[in-house]
Parts: sequence; C-alpha cells; structure tokens
Amino acid sequence: MFSHLSERLNKVIKNLTGQGRLTEANINDTLRDIRIALLEADVALPVAKAFIEDIREKALGKEVLESLTPGQVLIKVVHDELVQVMGDAYEELDLKTQPPAVILMAGLQGSGKTTTVAKLARWLTQVQKKTVLVTSADIYRPAAIDQLETLAKSLNIEFHPSHSSEQPIAIAQAAIQAAKNKVIDVVIIDTAGRLHIDEEMMTEIKQLHAAINPVETLFVVDSMTGQDAANTAKAFNEALPLTGVILTKADGDARGGAALSIRYLTGKPIKFIGVGEKIDALEPFYPDRIASRILGMGDILTLVEEAERNIDKSKAEKLVKKIKKGKTFDLEDFRDQLKQIHKMGGIMGIMSKLPGVNQLPDHVKNQLNDKKLMEIEAIINSMTPKERRFPDLIRNSQKRRIAGGSGTTIQGINQLLKQFTQMQKMMKKMAKKGGIMKLMRGMQGKLPFGGGGSMPPGIPF
Repeated sequence: MFSHLSERLNKVIKNLTGQGRLTEANINDTLRDIRIALLEADVALPVAKAFIEDIREKALGKEVLESLTPGQVLIKVVHDELVQVMGDAYEELDLKTQPPAVILMAGLQGSGKTTTVAKLARWLTQVQKKTVLVTSADIYRPAAIDQLETLAKSLNIEFHPSHSSEQPIAIAQAAIQAAKNKVIDVVIIDTAGRLHIDEEMMTEIKQLHAAINPVETLFVVDSMTGQDAANTAKAFNEALPLTGVILTKADGDARGGAALSIRYLTGKPIKFIGVGEKIDALEPFYPDRIASRILGMGDILTLVEEAERNIDKSKAEKLVKKIKKGKTFDLEDFRDQLKQIHKMGGIMGIMSKLPGVNQLPDHVKNQLNDKKLMEIEAIINSMTPKERRFPDLIRNSQKRRIAGGSGTTIQGINQLLKQFTQMQKMMKKMAKKGGIMKLMRGMQGKLPFGGGGSMPPGIPF
C-alpha cells in the first residue's frame, strides 16, 4: 500500500538525516524532492503546493534549525503534515440516532461499492456489535442485487430483497421499515453506480437521499484512480451532503494520491480503507497510522487491534501454559500459528504494519509472500501426528515421503526444520514475557529486524 510514495519519501528523508546540519539550501532541495514524490504519487497539484509551503514554513523555523537532531525534527514535521492533510484524526461513523441508523452508499460503477457494503456490514457486526440489514437499490444491475444477497448470506447478515421492477425509494423505505420491525440497529443501502457522473444518476440519488434522510452518506471510490478519485468525490459532494469517503483497493495502490488529496479537496474525512479482496479486509482510516506507514514507521497499534480480534485467546493461553510447564512447542502448534496469521491478513498484511520494513533489502522483501506460508502448511499437513509432535525424529526417508505429499523438496523441509528450532526458542521467551500481545506492544517504536536486514526470529523465511 502506497509503496512507491513510501520509498521515495524514505529516500529523501534518509539523505536529509545523513547531513550534519540543516540549511535553507538543503531544506529547499529536500522540499523539491518531496514535491516530485507527491506529484509522482498523483497527488493533486493544489494539495502538493499547500503541503510543501506548510512544511517550508515550519522547517525554516527556529525549532527545527536549532535542534540537536534537525533531521529527526523535520521528519516529524513531514509526518504531522501528512496527518493534517489526510484529516488529523479518525472520524467514526455517527450512528447516534433512533434505530435503525441508515447508511447510504454512493459511488461509480467498478469502485467495489457492493462488496464494500458487505465489508462494512461485517465490520459493524464483528467490531461494533451492531445488528445490520443490507439492501440493494441498484435496479439497473440485477447481478448487483444477487451479489449482495450472496454476500449477506455468507456473513449471516439480514438481507432485504429487492427487484429491478421496483423503484429505489420504495426499496429503501421498505428496508428501513423491515429493520424497524425486526429491531435492527443499522441499515446499509447500496445504490446504482455509473461508469461516469451523469445528471440522471445524480438526480436519482439526490431524490433517494431526500426521501430517507440517512445519518451517513458514504462515497466509495477506487484508490488506484489517484487524484481522479478526489475530483469525483468533490463532484459527488457538490450534489450530495457526503459525510465521508471509503477508499477501496488501497492494497494495490502504490501511489497514494487519492488518500492525500480527498480530504483537502472535499473537506470530507476518509472513514474506511479497503486493503484486500477478502470480506474482512476493511480498516478504519487513522491518518496518523497511515502517515506512519508511509514514512516506514509501521503501525503497531492496528496490528495489535487485529491480533486482539483475530487471535484465539483460549488457544494462545493454552499454548503459553504448555510452554511454561516445560513442554515443547511443536509443529501442531506452529500450524495453529500459521492459521492465526491467515486470519490477520497473511504475512504481507502483518509485515506492512511493522516498522522498518522499507529498510529491508529487496532480496528480503521479495521473500515476504503468503505462498511460502502455504507451502509450510502443506509440509506440516503431510506429516504424521507423531512427526509433528517430535520433528527432531524425522529421518531422510520420512522427508522424501513428506516432500512427495506436499509437492515440495527435501531442501525446503530441512530449511523449515532448522528455522522451526529458532521459533521454539522464541516461543519459550514469549511465554516467559507474557505472550504474543505483550511482545507486540513492546515492539512499538522499535525496529524488529536484526543486523544485515535479517528477518525477525520465527518468521518462516
């Protein structure tokens, strides 16, 4: 996510911190490089100009120039400016109303709006503990209605049926009434998208908005369209009283132009960000955390929150007790850990939130993929229960059988067993220190990588 922008800004900052003192000349050079990085990231020109001028004013101030660590202070200035341009703080959904709270979703066709409706419904039920009903007022695409119904069923969320022969206002009003009858907290209404903004579309959605008076009107936009996303959001905001924006497909966006432009151009907060295709790949948008990710500082807070939601605490406690009693952490336990990693968005999702990832050499970054985890899981699944419990007893003949069963090589199995020994040692330390959650909190602000760009102990690469 925003990898190109992150790499460029980190390169600029690294050059700056290598200099003994700051002068007006090297600050101007730095600002020129930051400006180029922003424009290459498809940040809107007015945003880039305002961003640079604000940093220039602060960078040439006494506090920065006379600091003992001027490079570090300037990094903080850049970080704070990133936060400000993206919206200062996370703005929650305003659901404080007589139930049901109605959320209207708007956006262009292809932005991922229908999938985002389901993702938001899941987030509200899982995190906010709300009951949710969803419906589709997209009468022009019967497939969109079917898609939302299928997603709702898979999530065990209430779906109010609709048909292309009905009118959007009638569909929405019937769904709201159904939610009242069933005492449901939130209604999310999907609306028709178009390939471009047109008068007919705007008129229809304005009439729908006036008829149902939603507490939240969210604009869903594709992050990869860059500053076009911000301009489209601005056009929608002029026609509709938007309360916020949801950025989709941010995991595939190397630039970040939309994230940095939307708030400045529309005045509306980004409330959520889509970070993958999976139904749980939706995160609240915290500007300070995103700024930290862009500058390579990681996002341990989000990682801890995801761990607290997804890690099976009873299993984790049993594992800690097992190791404290002197019992060995075995490959059955390791397989359970891999499943927990999958729940947290995979190794890529976790590593993207760790500080210092941008400083890793390319050959190490290239190893950060979930394919390797799946390979390891296949190897463990091809072992007998006894081999999983006592991996030290595995001999060459058994390795050949395991390699054949998992579609891997003996070399790969040897590598796993060697690195697994390292993980056993790490798990003993973790158990003594209070478990994984305490370990992760202790990582905040610290670089988790050893000298030479090595991976953290226990990461299976």
